[in-house]
Parts: sequence; structure tokens; C-alpha cells
Amino acid sequence: MTRMTKKLTFFVICLTTLIMTQAVFARGVDFGKSGDPIHLVVGYQPYYTESWSGVVNNGKQLWKKYLPAGSTVEFQVGLQGSVIVRAMARKRQHIGYMGDMPAIASTFRYLKQRGGTDIRIVSVLGTSKQQCNVFLVRNDAPQFANGLEAVKWMNGKIVAAPHGACTDRFARLAFPKAGIKPKHYMNQNIQLITKNLSRGKLDAAAIWEPTASKIVKEGLARRAASGEDFDALDGGFMVMLHDLMVQRPDVYEAWLRAELDAQLFMADSTNADEIITMAKAQTENISQEILWHSLYGNYPENQGGGDIKIQFDFIVTERVQKLLDNATQFLYGLRRKPAAAPTIREGGVSDEMARKILKEKGLTSPLGVIKAH
Repeated sequence: MTRMTKKLTFFVICLTTLIMTQAVFARGVDFGKSGDPIHLVVGYQPYYTESWSGVVNNGKQLWKKYLPAGSTVEFQVGLQGSVIVRAMARKRQHIGYMGDMPAIASTFRYLKQRGGTDIRIVSVLGTSKQQCNVFLVRNDAPQFANGLEAVKWMNGKIVAAPHGACTDRFARLAFPKAGIKPKHYMNQNIQLITKNLSRGKLDAAAIWEPTASKIVKEGLARRAASGEDFDALDGGFMVMLHDLMVQRPDVYEAWLRAELDAQLFMADSTNADEIITMAKAQTENISQEILWHSLYGNYPENQGGGDIKIQFDFIVTERVQKLLDNATQFLYGLRRKPAAAPTIREGGVSDEMARKILKEKGLTSPLGVIKAH
């Protein structure tokens, strides 16, 4: 075979693969008819405390009360929201629990570039200033009077965060507010950050709960600041395939009713022990003490402690919309532009069903809060 023939063959193979891949992405999922049993695949993050309504729904199987009889649900763990978004873009998962940044990116990133998968934000899992927005510093760092001082200390230091996540947005917001610039601001996942903090290769890191509490409780680093110090909100969101919403409005409504039950359950402080037991059963290598502290534990004010650990919004209120607007502008400003526009696309937020359910129940947002103990 000549070199030209080999190149032509390689080109044909690549083109064929691309066409077949696009065809797979473009192919819709048949979710059946209204009232039929359904098999759902749900991507969720038991390693992200702000999205633990998914843990409760899974642990208590609240969905069984609302989905058609005979339905089944497979909960698949995603260590980061971006993993869940990729699976949903390929229609391997149908519903996703994730942080604000991947949720927003999901409404943009795959719509045109990945065969037209339409993913929409349908509910708010919760909001906070100290769930995703947490700064840790190495153990031998100075003691700081407040979080602003802690971030100022990071000037010229080596800092890391998972880029494109809510932690990244928080770090990039805090640096200019503190008037500093790290020597290196590195893109590292939670496993690498944990390892590098333990080895003394990082001066500081921005990370989410419960990993933040795990690192602190294991003595690998100290908590130094949070969104409380910079009035920076973070959030968790539920996203859903639009195909599912359109084909099975009964399932769409059923899942949101189960989500409402989960959030009301979490907002009741008498359920704390049961919630932590469920979180322990759905995670690995994290003690119940650490899990409890990530959801309920109080920190001193000079370490970014605040009264509210999580607020259960359920719908996109004016407060939540402001968070979405700011986060979308941030994503649009990044070099790789995970958001294709400075505002969320029309239809990207579809919380009409959540609002309908809330009204029928005679409830208002927020449903409740978890206060720091």
C-alpha cells in the first residue's frame, strides 16, 4: 500500500467514525409512553455535599412513590459535574445532579457541537457561600485575622483548583478582590489537590465539600476562607434531558416531586443522623464525622464560617438567577468559553414544573436552611 493510499484510507476511517459518532449523538432516546414503566439513569455526586438531595432520593428511594409502577432507577456516581454532563450529552444518563458551572455549561456546550443534545436546568438543589467556595492553606501558613488576609497571603504562591468548576470561579473572584496574583494557579482535580497538599507541593487550594472537611480533619491543610468573606454564592442544580421532559412529562413531574420531598427531608434537622448514614453508605473512605461536618459543622468567622450551610431554593429565584447570570458571564469570559454566550440560552433554565409543584403544595422558596452547629 502506497503512502498516499494509506493517508486516504486513514481519512476515510476518521470520516466514517465522525459520521457514526454524530449519528449516535443525534439519535433520540425512546422513553416510552406516559404511564409506562421507565428505566432512568441518574448521574449524581455523593462527593459534593450541596447535591445530597440525590443521596437522600437514592437512599430512601423516594422516586418509587411517584414513578410509574415497575420503573427502575440506576444512580451512577460522578466525581465532578463535567463527567455527568459528558454522559448526558451521549444520552447515557438522563438526569444529573451537579454544581452551577457544569450545569450552565451543559445548557450550551453540547447543544450544537455534540449532535444537538438538549440539556436543561430544571431545579435548584441548594445554594451556599461555603459549600463549593472554600479556600485551604498549608498547615505552616500564618494565622490570619480573616479570609481576605488569607487570600492576600497567596500572592506569589502556588494555588490550585479544578478549573471550570465553581471553585475556580470563586478563586478568580477572590484574587482581584484581594489585589493579588498567585505565582502559579494550577488546574488540578480533587484527588491531585489532596495528594499535593499532603506532600507540601501546594500553598493553597480552592475545593468543595466534603473534600474540604476531609482534608482539614485529616490534618493535611487548614481552612482559611470561604465565600462568606467575599459575598460569593455557589449552587447545586438538577439538569435533565429535554427529550425526557417532552416525551414523559409524567416522569419529569414525578422526579421533581421526589426531589421536593428530598429537600424537605434535608431541611428538617431531626433527620441529620439518617442523612449522614445514607451519605456514608454511598461514599468511600470518608468518615461519618467528616460527612457530618461538611453539612452541619461550624467554623470560626476568621476561617470563613457562617450561620447558613445550605439553603434549599428548589426553583430559580431572583437570588439564584443572579448567581446564574454571574457564573455564565464568568464561563463566557474563559479562553475555552464553556458558555457560548454571556447569558444562558433561551430555554436553558426550565423550572416551570418545579414552580407548578411548589404552588400546588402551598410552599414558597426557600423551603428551609441547614444552620451551622
